[in-house]
Parts: sequence; structure tokens; C-alpha cells
Amino acid sequence: MEIKIRRMIYTIIIGLALGYLLLIGFVYLRQDSMVYYPTKDIEGTPSDIGLKYEEITLKTKDSVNLSAWYVPARDERGFVLFCHGNAGNISHRLDSIRVFHNLGFSVLIFDYRGYGRSEGSPTEEGTYLDAESAWEYLVKVKGARPEKIILFGRSMGSAVAAELALRRKAAGIIIESGFKSIPALGAKFFPYLPVRLISRFQYATIDKVGRINIPKLFIHSPQDEMIPYEHGAALFKNAAEPKEFLQITGGHNEGFLTSGKIYTDGLNRFISKHI
Repeated sequence: MEIKIRRMIYTIIIGLALGYLLLIGFVYLRQDSMVYYPTKDIEGTPSDIGLKYEEITLKTKDSVNLSAWYVPARDERGFVLFCHGNAGNISHRLDSIRVFHNLGFSVLIFDYRGYGRSEGSPTEEGTYLDAESAWEYLVKVKGARPEKIILFGRSMGSAVAAELALRRKAAGIIIESGFKSIPALGAKFFPYLPVRLISRFQYATIDKVGRINIPKLFIHSPQDEMIPYEHGAALFKNAAEPKEFLQITGGHNEGFLTSGKIYTDGLNRFISKHI
């Protein structure tokens, strides 16, 4: 009887171990779909909110065609290179485009490879190359001076913008709802898995902010349900000077809207200092 019980226990343990290993394997293989949530349908354009825009195509260094919009401001103070988050596409960022337009900034927003009408499939290095192609367009085609360009990134886009800040010299960078790294964020959602060991993505902004020497504005809400406030606070703490922090309210996707004047005034103060 005792031997049967031991065998049963061993069988259960082995079964649980195999199930755990299978779960790890599944997560490892499915990481792309857990990091990127692109959609193809363009659900609106700047003209829907009364803004003129140019629909353009960017060409990356590795010959991928990207879909982008250039939204000019009438009394142009400068330029915003907009790196959006990991879900949807550029058509879901009309409210943000309007915010910067109302502040007097021309906006270049692009879809990463695999998003919207852009070709290809997203990868970490691919998204970095995508942002570089947007920079080259602003500087070489639109004639924007680097000291007039603000890099803006929200959520995953903040990691893309941070990498671009190391590759190109802009006037400043705004990191909104940023996270320390994919492994650090993954540990929040999958605390029972060895995320740091199996992650194929890094987007490690925490390792970059100390080397970014242009002015930095970090924006985060304590009510962010997707990216914990502690991530934004850690990025700010580890960042090199000059740096500022703007605390807003509301959830991950709507905080910039629900914060209203607190948000727009914070943006304006930061940008006015450095452009």
C-alpha cells in the first residue's frame, strides 16, 4: 500500500513538472503574440478631427515600407516624433496627435512593421529601425533641425524612443507610461514563470535612461493598471540629469485624456524649456 502511494505521488509530481515545462515552452514560443498586438484596419485619420495631414511611406534600412502620417502645425514650434504603444495602429492615436498639434507641434507618427498598412512583422530591433527611418524622414525630407525634435513614446513606444535617443541627438524625450524592461514587466503578469530566463525580448529602458543625456520628461499615473507606477518611478530614479517627472491620473490608455490640463500644461512646460 505504501509503495502504491509513493508511486502515485511520484506520478503526480512528474505530471506537474511536465505540465510546467510545457507551459514554459508555450510561453517561450508565443512571446511575439504576447508583446505585439497589431491591427490592420485604419479606423480614422487626422482629417476626422479636422487636421490636414500627409500620408507617407518610410523606407527602413532593411528595406521595409512603413505607413506614416505627417501632421503639420500652422505656427510650428517644433516637431514631435511619435512612437506609439504595442497595440492597434496609428489610427488609434488621434487624440494624442491633437494634443501636440494644439501645442503648436508638427507630428510624425508611424506604424511599426506589421502594424496598420506597414509591411513585415514586428521584432525588437525592427521597431528600432522603424523609429530611425522616421527620424531620417524628419531631418532629411522635412528639414527638421535635431534641436527642434522632441521624441515621444508611450508604453512600448517609450522603449523605442529611448533607444532612438541613444542613436540620434534630439532636443528632448518624453517617456509616458514606460516600463523598466519586458522581463521585469512579464514577471508581474507571470510571477510563477522564470520570465527573466526565457524572455526573447528586452526593451530594457532601465538600462538606457542613465546614458541618455538629453532632457527627459517621465509621465506616469499611479492608477495605471497595465504598467505599475513603480516602473515609471524607477526609470526616473535611474535617469541621468536633466530630468523631470509628471504624475497624472487615470488608467493606462486614457490617463493623458482624463488628466486634462495637468497633462497638457506639463507637456508645454517641459517642451518650452528645451525648444
